Amino acid sequence: MNANIQKLMRFFLQFLLLISLLISCNDKNKNTVDVSHLNGDFEISRFDVDFYKTTKATLAVVKKKYPLLFPSITSDSIWLSKINDKDEQELFTETQKIFPNLSEEKKQLTALFKHIKYYNPKFKAPNVITLLSNIDYKNRVIYTDSLLLISLDAYLGKKHPFYADYPDYIRENNHKNHLVVDVAEAFIKQQFPPNTNRRFIDRMIYEGKKMYLLDMYLPLVSDKEKIGYTEDKQSWIEANEEQVWRYFIENELLYATSGKLTKRFIENAPFSKFYLAHDNLSPGRVGVWIGWEIVRSYMEHNNVSLQQLIKENTDDLLKKSKYKPKR
Repeated sequence: MNANIQKLMRFFLQFLLLISLLISCNDKNKNTVDVSHLNGDFEISRFDVDFYKTTKATLAVVKKKYPLLFPSITSDSIWLSKINDKDEQELFTETQKIFPNLSEEKKQLTALFKHIKYYNPKFKAPNVITLLSNIDYKNRVIYTDSLLLISLDAYLGKKHPFYADYPDYIRENNHKNHLVVDVAEAFIKQQFPPNTNRRFIDRMIYEGKKMYLLDMYLPLVSDKEKIGYTEDKQSWIEANEEQVWRYFIENELLYATSGKLTKRFIENAPFSKFYLAHDNLSPGRVGVWIGWEIVRSYMEHNNVSLQQLIKENTDDLLKKSKYKPKR
C-alpha cells in the first residue's frame, strides 16, 4: 500500500512539474508567430570599414559606392583628413574589436524584419549601411523606407572607456544586444503620427503602444532590454507599479496637461521625479512603463489587430483595458 502511494505521489509531482514547464514555456513565447516562410533578405554594406581603410588613390571608388554619404560641397581633402585622424582611427580600431563581422547582428535583424513583415505585409527590408558617427548616441540609427544607417561606435559596451563621461542610464544601452531594439524603434516611430494630445494619459498610452509593438516585433527580447533598464531599475518598477499608478491618480496627473510631466515621467532620464526622498531608486520613463502595461492589458482583453491598436483613442483604450496594476 505504501509503495503504491509513493508511486502515485511521484506521478503527481512529475505531472505538476510538466504543467509548470508548459505554462512557463507558453508565457515566454506568447508573442511568437511563425515567420519562417517570410523573406527577410537584405544586404549590409560596411561603410565604416571601406571608409577608414581608404587611401587617396581609392577614395573615388568609395565615393562612387556610397554617393549619399559624400555631400558634393565637401572636398576630398577634408575626407582624407578625417580618415587619417588619429582619434578617428582609434575609434575605428575599437569598433572593429566588437564588430569584426556582423553575422549575429544580421540574424537578429533578419528575424526583426520578418516579424515586421508578418504584421505589415507591404514592408520591404531596407539596405543596411554601418558607419561611425563619433558616438552620436541620439542618432545612432537612421531609417528611411529603403535605407538603414547604423552607427556601430554607439554599441561598444556600456563599460567601454569611450563612454566614461556618459551618465549610467545612457551607457546602459550602449552595447551590441541593444542594436536591434534601436532599429525596431526607428521603424515603429514611422508607424505613428506625432502625438499632439497634451494630456499625460495620452502621452503614456502613445508610448505604451510603441512599446507593445516592440513586444510583437522582438518576442524573444526581454522587457529590461526593450525599455533599457538595469536589473535594479526593472525590479523597482515591477515591485512599485501599483504605487506609481496610485501616485498618478491621487495627484490628479492623468488628465493634466503640463509639459513638465513628460520630462518627469516620459523622457529618458536617470530616475523619475516624484519629488520624494527616494526618487533616485526609481527608473526613468515610469510613465512609459505604465502605458505599456495598460496597452498590454487592453490587447489581452480585446481581439484587435496592431493597426486597430494604433488607431484606438486613449479614453476607449483605457476603459477597455481593464487595467489593474500588479501588486
